[in-house]
Amino acid sequence: MAIKLLNLLTILSFSLAILHAQMAISSSSATILDVDDDDQEEYILDAPFAHTHLRSRFLSSIKKGSSCNFEKKNKCNGVYANEGKSLLYCCKNHCRDVLGDRNNCGYCGFKCKFGEKCCGGRCIDVMYDPFNCGKCGKMCKKDHNCGYGYCGYA
Repeated sequence: MAIKLLNLLTILSFSLAILHAQMAISSSSATILDVDDDDQEEYILDAPFAHTHLRSRFLSSIKKGSSCNFEKKNKCNGVYANEGKSLLYCCKNHCRDVLGDRNNCGYCGFKCKFGEKCCGGRCIDVMYDPFNCGKCGKMCKKDHNCGYGYCGYA
């Protein structure tokens, strides 16, 4: 009876260890694609508008998703921000970064496929791209491949 109980506890502990490992792997791979690197609430303009004579950082920024009008209030069409990492365009009456927005990648309305991220205006499969492994701009070493968003995944 004691041997059966010991075997049952051993099997149960191994099952829990395997389940815990599977949950850790699945949660870490999900966060690679789901978490955006850019958590800022606003775009800091590289060159403030010439006609406004802006002096403060607050006035030389555009809030994410702020409204715009292509014909009247064209405040974000073709404007570089965040030290050249963002290029703003007025997409469906909202300022969008066409270099990093999955729903407006490269130009307004172009959507990346499932599992892809917008890196520099191109849709990239960050799960297997050795130059953008797991996130935009993360390069793997020369002898390592990118697998499931990790460099050197075996």
